[in-house]
Amino acid sequence: MPTIPPDSLPRCAWCAATPDYTRYHDTEWGFPVADDRRLFEKLCLECFQSGLSWRTILAKRENFRAAFHGFAPAAMAAFGPADVERLLADAGIVRHRGKIEAVITNARRAQELAREAGSLAAFFWSFEPAPGTPPQDAAKALAKALKTRGWAFVGPTTAYAFMQAMGLVNDHAADCAFRAAAAEARAAFTPPR
Repeated sequence: MPTIPPDSLPRCAWCAATPDYTRYHDTEWGFPVADDRRLFEKLCLECFQSGLSWRTILAKRENFRAAFHGFAPAAMAAFGPADVERLLADAGIVRHRGKIEAVITNARRAQELAREAGSLAAFFWSFEPAPGTPPQDAAKALAKALKTRGWAFVGPTTAYAFMQAMGLVNDHAADCAFRAAAAEARAAFTPPR
């Protein structure tokens, strides 16, 4: 059941916890994205979110952007051991060695994937579920495809959260005021190929 905040618009219940959630829900979550950097950033942040709340990651997003050079895969792919130590000392982000090393590895894999598919967006959007297909199946396929290519910390749950956030799946509640807006944005969107 959606939440109705002071502006009287019904929203997905999960976004009622904080105004940051509401802003994120209303302006980003579920709207289609074709920008490679934004897609890569979101997948990295989902990796960091694993086992934590999205609220924690959202509150630290600007710190993550600064620490990871705007999530530019080429810049991150060049990170070495000194960068890992720098990141482990950065209180503004989640300091988990395994996740830090995973997103650096994923930056290298992202460069390879962009060369293989033409762009990250073309690759990710190729997993958009066909109408009537369970989106969880597409998330499992995406996670498997990434794992096969050497990506780390991207299992089916992370892949599904990524697909919801980036508009590959419209999981706004049926009576959420933003479900129709996300559907309209998707209808006007041409997936990269």
